[in-house]
Amino acid sequence: MKALVTGGAGFIGSNLALELQNKNYEVLVLDDFSSGHFKNLIGFEGEVISGNILDVTEDIVKDVDIIFHQAAITDTTVHDQELMMRINTDGFKKLLNFAVTNNVKFVYASSAATYGDAVSPQKEEYAGKPNNVYGFSKWACDCIAKKYMEKYPENHIVGLRYFNVFGPREQYKGKMASMIWQITKQMIEGKNPKIFKWGEQQRDQVYVKNIVRANLLAQHAKESCIVNAGNGTAVSFNHIVNTLNEILGFNYEPEYIENTYAEFYQDFTQADLTRTENYLGYTPRWNFEDAVRDYTTWLKENKYIH
Repeated sequence: MKALVTGGAGFIGSNLALELQNKNYEVLVLDDFSSGHFKNLIGFEGEVISGNILDVTEDIVKDVDIIFHQAAITDTTVHDQELMMRINTDGFKKLLNFAVTNNVKFVYASSAATYGDAVSPQKEEYAGKPNNVYGFSKWACDCIAKKYMEKYPENHIVGLRYFNVFGPREQYKGKMASMIWQITKQMIEGKNPKIFKWGEQQRDQVYVKNIVRANLLAQHAKESCIVNAGNGTAVSFNHIVNTLNEILGFNYEPEYIENTYAEFYQDFTQADLTRTENYLGYTPRWNFEDAVRDYTTWLKENKYIH
């Protein structure tokens, strides 16, 4: 089985590429390294192509059995609407066209940002009112995917709406890395962790190992679909601080700050996983606390924290 992972040097893409390799897939990684990093691919032995998804040719795609499309601009603070739509939506459509034309399975990363301020737990039908252009670009992809599913029912197309993913190899995301990484880093540096007032915002924090598993299951989905990929539970920012204090042996008090992104910030996200379990057979294997323990162990082993 030959797989193409776009954005394969990025956070989720690299974890997926390495796991596919572990499962004896022939893996091809495509990345322009705008936000990915070569160190994420240490241990990867497949082919790496440096390039933008807009420049992908059909020759690359037609030689694979499945595409795991992870490449995108994921910085939700980017306000360049044309750039966001061109990379995230136009790039997506180009790859999807290639996949359909060559009968290649297509699994892609959508986002919980498509829900905007929808009530929680978010069900798939609640999407469509995103708060920012990133969420809109992903919603546009979902709309295109739905049309292709109807037009080409014989093809295999699965969209996964990622919630707040954290875990190994996210450190190169900088300001867009998870709250878990940001708070851990501040604690290790001897600082009180900064979180938005008053820390009761709740997010579905899902471990990247759960997300990789969702991708692997998606290639065998009962039928084409767009489903949530989360943990199915929400944790508050205060709980994140308390959990990290306990695991790392600290006793830091949070420093509460104003939320400068309040205009388009999602205060409460939680994935309804009913459809995901039905179509993919997916339930998360890592709960939040165990995932944080596993993650901090990895960070220590790889000397990102001491």
